[in-house]
Amino acid sequence: MIKFKFAIVSFLFLVSFSSQSQQKPEIKKIKVTGSIFEKSNNAPLEYATVTLINTANPKQVFGGLTNNKGQFDVEATPGTYTIKFEFISFKPFEISQKAIKDNTNLGVIALDEDATQLQEIVVRSEKTTVDIKLDKKVYNVGKDLMVKGGTVSDVLDNIPSVSVDVEGNISLRGNENVKILIDGRPSNAINITDALRMIPADAIDKVEVVTNPSARYDAEGGAGLLNIILKKGKTNGINGTFIATTGYPDNHGLSASLNLKSNKYNLFTNQAYNYRSNPGNAQVTNNYLNDDNSISKIIFEDRDNKRINKGYNGNFGADWYLDKSTTWTNAINYRKSQGDNEDNVTSTNFDSNRVYEFTGIRINNENSESENIEFTTNFAKKFKRDGHKLTIDGSFSRNKDNNLASITGTSNNTSFASLDNTKNNQDQKYRLLQVDYVLPFNKVNQLEGGYRGSFIDLTTDYQVINNGIINPNFTNILEYKEKVNAAYVQFGTKINKLSMLYGLRFEDSNIDINQLSSNIYVNKRYNNFFPSAFFTYEIDSKTNLSLSYSKRINRPRGRQINPFNSYSSNINIFQGNPDLNPSLTDAIDFGFLKRWEKLTLSTSLYYNTTNNSFQMIRYESGEFVITPLDAPDVIVNGQVIQVNGRPDIITPVLISTPVNLATEYRTGFEFTLNYSPYKWWKLNGNFNFFAIETKGIYTYTNFQNNQIVQDFANKTNSWFSRLTSKITFPNKIDWQTNATYNAPQTNAQGKSLGVFAMNLAFSKDVLKDKATLALNVNDVFNSRKRIMETNIPGSLDSYAEMQWRERQVTLSFTYRFNKQKSEREKTPRRDMDNEGGGDF
Repeated sequence: MIKFKFAIVSFLFLVSFSSQSQQKPEIKKIKVTGSIFEKSNNAPLEYATVTLINTANPKQVFGGLTNNKGQFDVEATPGTYTIKFEFISFKPFEISQKAIKDNTNLGVIALDEDATQLQEIVVRSEKTTVDIKLDKKVYNVGKDLMVKGGTVSDVLDNIPSVSVDVEGNISLRGNENVKILIDGRPSNAINITDALRMIPADAIDKVEVVTNPSARYDAEGGAGLLNIILKKGKTNGINGTFIATTGYPDNHGLSASLNLKSNKYNLFTNQAYNYRSNPGNAQVTNNYLNDDNSISKIIFEDRDNKRINKGYNGNFGADWYLDKSTTWTNAINYRKSQGDNEDNVTSTNFDSNRVYEFTGIRINNENSESENIEFTTNFAKKFKRDGHKLTIDGSFSRNKDNNLASITGTSNNTSFASLDNTKNNQDQKYRLLQVDYVLPFNKVNQLEGGYRGSFIDLTTDYQVINNGIINPNFTNILEYKEKVNAAYVQFGTKINKLSMLYGLRFEDSNIDINQLSSNIYVNKRYNNFFPSAFFTYEIDSKTNLSLSYSKRINRPRGRQINPFNSYSSNINIFQGNPDLNPSLTDAIDFGFLKRWEKLTLSTSLYYNTTNNSFQMIRYESGEFVITPLDAPDVIVNGQVIQVNGRPDIITPVLISTPVNLATEYRTGFEFTLNYSPYKWWKLNGNFNFFAIETKGIYTYTNFQNNQIVQDFANKTNSWFSRLTSKITFPNKIDWQTNATYNAPQTNAQGKSLGVFAMNLAFSKDVLKDKATLALNVNDVFNSRKRIMETNIPGSLDSYAEMQWRERQVTLSFTYRFNKQKSEREKTPRRDMDNEGGGDF
């Protein structure tokens, strides 16, 4: 492996420097530069098209696109040209018979909006739902009808390369080791899955998908990162949006986004309240096996969930423009939610001959409260040289999650009853300090460096009481203290058409995992270097090749390490593993990007190697649940004697827990397509195929004191695909369809089965385009489920279906004032997508 890495790095450096020595006979090149702005408000137009047509030889055509500052830089040969400047829904502008012999700056080109086009139904000004860039994909949430009245989890489930399973777990390219950022900063939530379900989709501006981050980013997340960018006002004056939603099952909410902006300051707030019902269900069939794999007993377990959640999410903030180059931003974010969950579990028991024995019922009434308050601050200073800047970020938060549950168990044919009470209270303090500095030497060389300190203190108080008696096997106080200090430096340069970015990040991790009730104290101290290298070759203005390498880390946290956090079922129990170590990933990515007039294609071939990867295992705990039938037990000389009745039902308790295994190899291919066959029809497709090879052996001692060796060596492959279609009809009606399919995937103890799901959405503009009505149907066929098969020879053969949320229909009404539906950014936004760093 060391030789392989050395060969890769050597190849990358050779490619970067060999381009200097392989100079072909030069044909004189000139550069045509300038910028394109919107005439009405002097806002830069990104992705405007510049075309140079040689009047003497019309086949000789040169062109390019503007950047986010509206600037263009086109290479051409000397000659006389007709120059065209174009942008959708704007009147094209043309310069005829322009003689260009040397480098020429055309200055500022101002384009007028085309009123005729703007009034047509099929030529509405909006960016594509997904902007495909070389190093990331940017998903514009405001254009997506599917997420109206939904949450951030619904947003992520519609993004190319991203999947959200029925329990809310997020994966990128089929890999769950994903880092979640909000406005360029790590999420401070204790439970990121629950937190994302609390934030309304309407508060989100866009989501950036970065599959192979550079050294400026936190090294956390072997699969990459998702950056969720919240809305912020862009237009001077008072403007805003109000949204009301209702749906079935209950999905009711009110939200508002308001702004007051001037040349000196920008005051902004997002407020939202929602009441949601998320009914779910699960069915599990467990065939317990003898040593010869014959069936010893059968249990059918049926679950019915009735979840109710009431939540408030709000923020207040201000951008202060201290001068033309300095901005200071402060914001307070507050989230609070209350939830009730009634979980009814019915267990029907049969003997080995499928003869009915009895039915057990467990009713889990759960009440939860969550409260989070966060203060964020950002200082950004831009210097005279373009791209030269300093940013300082701080984040300080307190998060409390309290969960109380009472679990009653009964059985027919007996007076047996049980009462279990559980408590799971979590309190987290999070602090973040980050400094980034970007120093460009010239147009093609740039140096960047920075520091980040991240500090987490999390206390979890978990307790289980069985029939009034504390169960010590499920009661403990866990302290998790994490201190990570990081520093990075990276250098970017460009030689002709080849751009290069070399980076190195160092992270020092100091982690304490203390089980106070058990008097177990563990300190994990480690530090790592994370190198990265990125190469981009521009074949022409619309075609690029890229090659990148980065090293990543995945630290176990929360549920993964806490052995005391679940008791919803007394025979199928999840336990965290406090002995988990971090996994390290080496990621290589080869990408290709091509743009045509109506089509954009992005493909990627990737290879990841992960050491100490996490693997979920399932085994017999050695504990049993004893259900007495119609006669009491008599104990004689320590032996249980059954008198005048049938023997007790004895059910083994199964444990699911994550462990470190040796190595995981992941190879995949992905492509994303944006296609607009007509002005009224937009298509987006994403396909990802990946193959996983796992090598590892797990050994444990069962309740009979026998050593069990499980070989987790496994090879599997799978794929998933997503297709989104958006059609604009006359009378200002939009129709959007989203279809996904996740193919089957095997693991060492079974497999997950394939799942197909579809969403539909319709919208119509009303009140002179100031308002929009939208209707969406989430999971049309009620088929979004997790379907698992598990087989452990000599122990268990299991089939399970789990549906977190059933089909949902939502109607929303959106009203905008002093704000057009197709509003573009009028002023440059602070560069949050790079965590305060600089683009190269």
